[in-house]
Amino acid sequence: MDGAWWPRSRDLTHELAALADVLDPLWGRITRIAVNPRYWSTSPRKIFVNGHVVKVGWFTSEQDPHKILLLSYTAGRWDLLVIPPETSAPSAARLMAAASASTGPPLTATALMTAEQAGDTSSLHEADTGRPGRLVSGM
Repeated sequence: MDGAWWPRSRDLTHELAALADVLDPLWGRITRIAVNPRYWSTSPRKIFVNGHVVKVGWFTSEQDPHKILLLSYTAGRWDLLVIPPETSAPSAARLMAAASASTGPPLTATALMTAEQAGDTSSLHEADTGRPGRLVSGM
């Protein structure tokens, strides 16, 4: 995992556009996004970002349902844990810290979510439980 994303709703068309609008100037032009549609209410095939079109791919068996993949010309590939919008701030903070941590064995997005739901904070790194940011990167 390269970081985490905590969208504000399940409207993926709106949420992806907002995410890509922020990341596109920082990481370089976002070219593709891959998601698993299991937890999303909408399924866009493309979004408009900073004057260009970004294609969105849907993968049900190949893509972890708790992860989003972003591809950029300059930054390459980024795998982000998707924290459900209804997650509490303390849980989101722990998940963001764990997803961006570079120590310990790497965990899949589903493994991170499962550990948090089970209350297994030993698998997650402790983080500040103040108001978390909406995007945290490990780089």
